[in-house]
Amino acid sequence: GEVDLSLTDQVQQSRSALGALGRVRGVGIQAADAPAVPAATSQLQQIHQQLIDPIAEMLPSNPDDLVVLIPHESLFYLPFAALQDAEGRYLVERHTLLTAPTIQLLDLTLETAPSAPAARSLVVGNPTLPSETTLQPLPGAEAEAAAIARIFDAEAILGDAVTESRVVTQMEDANIIHLATHGLLDYVDDRDRVPIAGAIALAPSDTADGFLTAREISQLSLTAQLVVLSACDTGLGEVTGDGVVGLSRSLLAAGADSTVVSLWAVPDAPTADLMVAFYEGLQRGENKAVALRQAMLQTMEVYPNPLAWAAFVLVGNPMPLQNP
Repeated sequence: GEVDLSLTDQVQQSRSALGALGRVRGVGIQAADAPAVPAATSQLQQIHQQLIDPIAEMLPSNPDDLVVLIPHESLFYLPFAALQDAEGRYLVERHTLLTAPTIQLLDLTLETAPSAPAARSLVVGNPTLPSETTLQPLPGAEAEAAAIARIFDAEAILGDAVTESRVVTQMEDANIIHLATHGLLDYVDDRDRVPIAGAIALAPSDTADGFLTAREISQLSLTAQLVVLSACDTGLGEVTGDGVVGLSRSLLAAGADSTVVSLWAVPDAPTADLMVAFYEGLQRGENKAVALRQAMLQTMEVYPNPLAWAAFVLVGNPMPLQNP
């Protein structure tokens, strides 16, 4: 008979069947290589059956209505958008999804009136990485940053210019922050009694090592309506760490209204398309959750495999941007 795997094992299995484990962004996943039909279909359907079927009747019939997910532990790493019903329809085809780390944080992010928007957008791509890492440069992230900067009439900061000290200074008065670089989910900052996982790779300088850690982020004072981390390196490929949670939580704790993080190292071409579609939706005044859903549906038409579009999760306040 069927072996009953724990949910953690199932999450791990569905991710590896998708090909979403331990691959560096843009390396090893070419969008063209991803078969149109995911290898993970049975896992995605099985998890849908366990988690979604029992509550399907209670979910809103209007696809634009919010469904808020508060995932427990390893479920944070599950691409809910890609769960499939018995007919093979993805959850994101029927529902607009929003994630919250805890119910308390959900209350907090929904209550706070979005901060008065700063005028600036900060768009960063493909920093020159610290020499002691094995991280690969991200030329696709550079093109993505340039395309997004154009949408906001901003200048993309690239390469050597993306120093940790410069980015930190500019993050504090930016309204929208887009970071197309490696997120290190297995980077553990153990200076605290409780180690905090997660770091964003930037260019090192005389004053900073180039790793902006979750702990350092939580001490910033942000007023951004949205922070997007559009690349992740899952490092060890284990679904146990707290990296995605650590980074999104620390951004919200620092004052950001919401954050979009990716659950695995994403392929370059579809990610650039998805991000451009997402920001165009925001410019049209859509709320962030609807804009992300529409961007996924649009990307899915060209790249049907969920590996290419299901990695992104919106955490925090879904309200539309003020003065986009």
